[in-house]
Amino acid sequence: MRIAIGADHAGYTLKQHLIGVLEQDGHEVIDLGTDSEESVDYPPICAGVAKKVVEGEADRGIVLGGSGQGEQLAANKVKGARAALCNCLYTARYSRLHNDANVLSMGARVVGTGLAEEILKTWLETEFDGGRHARRVEQLAAIERGELP
Repeated sequence: MRIAIGADHAGYTLKQHLIGVLEQDGHEVIDLGTDSEESVDYPPICAGVAKKVVEGEADRGIVLGGSGQGEQLAANKVKGARAALCNCLYTARYSRLHNDANVLSMGARVVGTGLAEEILKTWLETEFDGGRHARRVEQLAAIERGELP
């Protein structure tokens, strides 16, 4: 799987760790930065990750920051992105099962390295359930297109 990943300064160390995990598992990683713990603005990085996914250059995306909140918000500004903040295994599983999330957001100051690895594995391995959930995902897309209130 091709996975785009990006982080701000707070998520840098976790990003570097997860890149190693992803590559060890045979995934192709597209690293969109940042490249240090020096303070940076996260919106362009996270939007860049989401754009890679939406445009088909990556199968999935990962955005990391201190809490993951702003990173999720920035990624979701890209039309077609469905970024989910997952700081536990339950939200990781259901963001894929029910929402077909294509971008994972995590907070490096919220989850430890071991839990982050478990969240990542759960999120990557969980398939979208489809069915009634597909209708709801399509309604989200319709909202983006301005077809629903």
